[in-house]
Amino acid sequence: MEKTVRTTSGTSLLDRDLTATADGYSDRGWNVATTANGISLITDADVAGIEIPAEHADAVRHYMRANQMVGPVIELPGTPSREIHLVTGIANASMAIAALRAIGAIVHMDGAGIPLPPTQLVAGSARWSVSPEESRWLPPVVAVGAAVRAVTSARWSESARRVAS
Repeated sequence: MEKTVRTTSGTSLLDRDLTATADGYSDRGWNVATTANGISLITDADVAGIEIPAEHADAVRHYMRANQMVGPVIELPGTPSREIHLVTGIANASMAIAALRAIGAIVHMDGAGIPLPPTQLVAGSARWSVSPEESRWLPPVVAVGAAVRAVTSARWSESARRVAS
């Protein structure tokens, strides 16, 4: 599959840095496009994003790390901030996608754009909560679905309350 990097024209140092960053993302096999504000990941059959509702984001990330399943996670600024887990395996995961949407997750797929760091947004810059260098893979969407199911279960919630006390 051919990957495309679309860049804006210009010769400033900032433009060159942005192009180099976009090239680095492209080298990972990601479809990216540069915009006036930064870089967008263009989702496809290989890479998608799961935006976890704020009330579950910390617990899902913690669960994914504890079970060595965490992949790259983008934090988008705002109140509340949002986290997008980059995933693969979206084509064969209709049940997991439906379950994620049922708890309020937003599934970014089929050509949707996801702001990649260092993209500037109204509330600030996108940043890595878990960088691609920190993670060993792009987890399948079903792994994120399992994490959400685990952290929203009554047993997990009770356990987390005991640890926090």
